Amino acid sequence: MAATGERSELDRFLEQHPDIDVVDAIYSDLCNLWRGKRINRADAAKIYDQGLPVAGAMFLLDVTGDTSDPGGRGLSDGDPDDLGRPVAGSLVPVPWATRPTAQVLIDVFHLDGRPYDASPRQLLAKVAQRIRDRGWRPQIAAELEFYLIDPKRSADGAPQQPILPGSGERASSRQVYSMADLDDYGPFIEEVTRACAAQNIPANVASSEYAPGQMEINLRHGGDPVVAADHAVLLQRVVMALAPKHGMRATFMAKPFPDEEGSGLHYHVSLPDMDGNNLFDDGSQLGSETMRHAIGGMKVLAPESAAIFLPNINAYRRVFAGSYSAGSFSWGDNNRTTSIRLPVGDGKAKRLEHRIAGADANPYLTLAAILAGLEHGIVNRIDPGPPQEGDRQQETGDMPSTWRDALTAMEDGDRLADYLGRDYIDLYLATKRAEMERFLAIPSALEYSWYLGG
Repeated sequence: MAATGERSELDRFLEQHPDIDVVDAIYSDLCNLWRGKRINRADAAKIYDQGLPVAGAMFLLDVTGDTSDPGGRGLSDGDPDDLGRPVAGSLVPVPWATRPTAQVLIDVFHLDGRPYDASPRQLLAKVAQRIRDRGWRPQIAAELEFYLIDPKRSADGAPQQPILPGSGERASSRQVYSMADLDDYGPFIEEVTRACAAQNIPANVASSEYAPGQMEINLRHGGDPVVAADHAVLLQRVVMALAPKHGMRATFMAKPFPDEEGSGLHYHVSLPDMDGNNLFDDGSQLGSETMRHAIGGMKVLAPESAAIFLPNINAYRRVFAGSYSAGSFSWGDNNRTTSIRLPVGDGKAKRLEHRIAGADANPYLTLAAILAGLEHGIVNRIDPGPPQEGDRQQETGDMPSTWRDALTAMEDGDRLADYLGRDYIDLYLATKRAEMERFLAIPSALEYSWYLGG
């Protein structure tokens, strides 16, 4: 999906799908929310022939959809249009739509043809190209955890476990990898599987996780980091679209239940060279010196990348609650309590698993930060220190412990800015700080309960 789509792709698709009425041209913004435009079939050719006008400042909205005019974009500059162009190979049907619908990913460009500098997809593409220029061809696979919840909230607005489709009872099982749980959610999982096949999303494993209603879906590995992130965001779209059809909602919120496990976005990364040799493999379980240097770079960049991996106040509830994610950077052999796990495997399968990011992190920006750490560590031969053993979940120390601290660490750092650009770092900071201040300005129900008085 890296190149710009051609008109012939649309013509073939419409010939094969004569019932299609509309085409949704979509993209994912800074907060990983879907935005775009719906085009009638008769006008769909225009987005291939001429491009689609898109206000670039849409990439800089906060999670509420508000703009803080970061860097003078969105208000001060008159909110000008840029140009969206279809991503080759991304035109697919939308199986869950009530009206015959197709969707196509778009990349956004400045009017002079330059990639739009605030597009998460374009930023990942820039980092991926830097990796390829070194002769490396990383193989990437994502794992996404999420909760299925009741569409109805509790009296205080909190989420509730879902009502199981078969029994009509509220979910309560905490049996990780339970086949009975998979059977309970069978119709939903089957429809997700069919939708993924229709949209060329390489989903291959589904499992129940450690809490009622918590699921994980894995994606097969691929050789293009941008496409791997495309698949992650598109899988999220499928899951969230189909859950209501089965009487549930889906959420990728990092820690929706205070007493249950959090949800993460895990990326598996291996590093073949141009000849297919895995540079992470030396025949040992701990991997090659190159792998250790990659981990060292991820360790160095982790504090200033935390604002991307953990992009809101809720994400820190997951990290510091023993949810298989430590508040201090760690790595270890086949250890799910460390930040970087080395799964069992050798040869072409030798890889690392990055486990810091919450499930609501932006998949494009998350992978860009991971690959930035990988390159920085290998080039500078950074030693990550010895691998850690045992339970590392309660460790704290070298990672920001709050949202505000993470934004400060991003601002003070200079390594991530070398990859994403200082201008983008400043735009990200302005957007997220405005979101944080708006959040903190609103008293919570707990504040009223504790402090209002009798």
